[in-house]
Amino acid sequence: MTRALHHLDLWVSTPDVAAGEWGWLLGELGWDASTDHRSWAHPDGTYVFLERSADQVDEPHDRLRPGVNHLALTCPDRATLDRLRAESSEHGWHEMYADRYPHAGGEQHTALYLENSEGFEIEVVVGG
Repeated sequence: MTRALHHLDLWVSTPDVAAGEWGWLLGELGWDASTDHRSWAHPDGTYVFLERSADQVDEPHDRLRPGVNHLALTCPDRATLDRLRAESSEHGWHEMYADRYPHAGGEQHTALYLENSEGFEIEVVVGG
């Protein structure tokens, strides 16, 4: 089957900080890092690339403005989700909706919502 998403290019303010945050999370979800740790590839071929572009406007990321609100990635099981939750703050992420974990998206939806230091939100969903 052809993958649905070819790649995602994220513009970040501080590539070294972003690489640490994103690299930990994507690595824990089975994505392989490139040698320069600026991109990660999923086993299906989809990849995420981080960069600071010369064309970038120096304003904070705001997921509440028009554009992409968040990314949703999958994890294999609840045990992995619980481990990510426990370790996320050590890697620059903070939990959103902690009072409703793991069903902030509804009773039939098991997920963890995280936000990194630049305000990018990730939803990690059990299953696919």
